[in-house]
Amino acid sequence: MADKPLSQDEQIAKYAPLVKRIAYHMMARLPASVEVDDLIQVGLIGLMDAVGRFDGTQGAQFESYATQRIRGSMLDELREADWLPRHVRQKSRQIEATISKLEQRNGKPPTEHEISAEMGMEIDQYQAMLGDVKCSQLLYYEDFADDDSASFLERYLVDGSNDPLAVLEDEGFRGSLVAAIHHLPERERSMMGMYYEQDMNLKEIGVVLGVSESRVCQLHSQAVARLRAQLKIWKS
Repeated sequence: MADKPLSQDEQIAKYAPLVKRIAYHMMARLPASVEVDDLIQVGLIGLMDAVGRFDGTQGAQFESYATQRIRGSMLDELREADWLPRHVRQKSRQIEATISKLEQRNGKPPTEHEISAEMGMEIDQYQAMLGDVKCSQLLYYEDFADDDSASFLERYLVDGSNDPLAVLEDEGFRGSLVAAIHHLPERERSMMGMYYEQDMNLKEIGVVLGVSESRVCQLHSQAVARLRAQLKIWKS
């Protein structure tokens, strides 16, 4: 006998912990001014939207679908709140530009010491900067934007004929992203795998790598800057 389908209220109750998990996972890359309860609240709205819209006959897994809707609701809230200070964007762009410059010059990923030297600062100053820009390191589709231009999604929706998701799923982009990830230094590549694929938090990753939670945050910021530098062609 088949199990009785869950009601909408039962589905919301069942997947409410997913909203909390996504919110706390996202908070690791956001400034202290962002309240986790606010993210959870908008995430629950995304969950309710997912429950109302999901069509199980299409074969999609509900949890995957709900995760997209929940995260999308949170990102919409962050964008509307203008949560990223301009000076943080400038620091992030400075690191990204320096990494790109050194990679073009030397043909290999630069070390932290090489990056800090190129930027004219001590290594501890550079690492402190990496910690400062952690709140700019949301590595999702919305990352592909520049300060003084339209967002990636807006540029591809000008005439309504281009699907931004289709562009992002283009084989060229996917191939470039895979290559950029493999191009990361081994330690950063492992850290990104633990964070994004295994869904480990910063503290857990720190235990595996034998470093502090703040150091994992620095490594994450640097890895994202490397990826953005490698993929900058897709932002033009």
